[in-house]
Amino acid sequence: MSEPRLQAEPREGVPGVIDTLDGFHEACGRLAAGKGSLAADAERASGYRYGHEDWLVQFKRTGSGIVLLDPMALNAAGADWGEFSRAVSDATWIIHDSLQDLPGFIDLGMTVSRLFDTEVAARLLGLKRFGLAAVTEHYLGITLAKEHSAVDWSYRPLPRDWRNYAALDVELLIELEDKMRNDLDRAGKSEWAEEEFAYVLAQGTAPRREHPVPWMRISHFTVLGHDRQGQAVAKALWEKRDELARKYDIAPTLLLSDAAIIEAAQKKPHNAREFRAIRILNERVRIRMGNERDKMFERYAPIQRSVKSNVWKNTIQKALELKPDQWPEPAAPCAESQTNAPRSMKYWASHHPDRFDRLGQVRDVIVRIGHDTHTPPDVIIKPQIIRNLCWQDDATELDIPAFLREQGAREWQIKLVAESVSRVII
Repeated sequence: MSEPRLQAEPREGVPGVIDTLDGFHEACGRLAAGKGSLAADAERASGYRYGHEDWLVQFKRTGSGIVLLDPMALNAAGADWGEFSRAVSDATWIIHDSLQDLPGFIDLGMTVSRLFDTEVAARLLGLKRFGLAAVTEHYLGITLAKEHSAVDWSYRPLPRDWRNYAALDVELLIELEDKMRNDLDRAGKSEWAEEEFAYVLAQGTAPRREHPVPWMRISHFTVLGHDRQGQAVAKALWEKRDELARKYDIAPTLLLSDAAIIEAAQKKPHNAREFRAIRILNERVRIRMGNERDKMFERYAPIQRSVKSNVWKNTIQKALELKPDQWPEPAAPCAESQTNAPRSMKYWASHHPDRFDRLGQVRDVIVRIGHDTHTPPDVIIKPQIIRNLCWQDDATELDIPAFLREQGAREWQIKLVAESVSRVII
């Protein structure tokens, strides 16, 4: 294969950002006059701001060109996103890794009725790499300039290079859809793809589910084991950090790192000397990437400096003063963990050898089906579903198709694997 050529800019140039109502109305009119599918993408300020809102949304449609919209400015101006949805109501939305972007589009008030996810299609077609850059290289022989993927998209005005990056994310999606649909047709996977797109669309547009115990998502929380007083310290620090981050609209980890929370929970400093000995609690969070992001992080230094280390010291002290009956209760297993089979194959092999043998046979069947259909086994069916099936005490008595359906398998997956899996289990 020849080396992929670099596409440094959109063919029609780098567009400006639309942040006025007049510009919004004109953009909706342009998109309504366009034809075919709608290429879509969004940018957030994750790692900088508290929330996960879209700070830029970008679209392209044949005949309409590329449109970059500033949702924050347009919301402040009173934009009606229903107008946008009506303008593109007949379009299939093309999104790469749509579960990342659909929630933000829905939060804005957009309506997405049909979807083509280029990452899902790439997985179904058995591509080894399925990031957008890899997929465009595979299908179009083009590599994209991707230097600004993790910048602070809340910065205004957006530099030209950033706008160029954002525009390139939608520049080639329409051509990708055409070529990938042809491959799906040739592979006999078009119906599979439509089921997957409908499933992903339903998942991405459903109400967001909050974690039942969010403070337990601290990185490396499990190192605290059964230390409930340590958990009380971690919980208190997480809650204070979250309160301040929300107040100042800053990413929580720019105020206090997860590593600092865990170290404090383990060491439990009882006095000023012990607290000062934990340097990570007394220093401003500094992130050094060696690139343009360093300056972006420094924009938040005044907020960081306004939160004094005594805040963390006092929070720890209050947590350490709690009585044992005030410490966090051990988290009850959620419904999902109660129904999901263990992931550790060592545990399967040592404690449940019959189930382990059954799982190996079923996995072999899935691998063969994947080989025959040129589809990765984890796309044929989610590995956790197979583990859950083989973990059942009464697996030989199960209605296999019904079980797979209840676990979330799509109809194309059930038709593909149920009969073969049933033969192995029975």
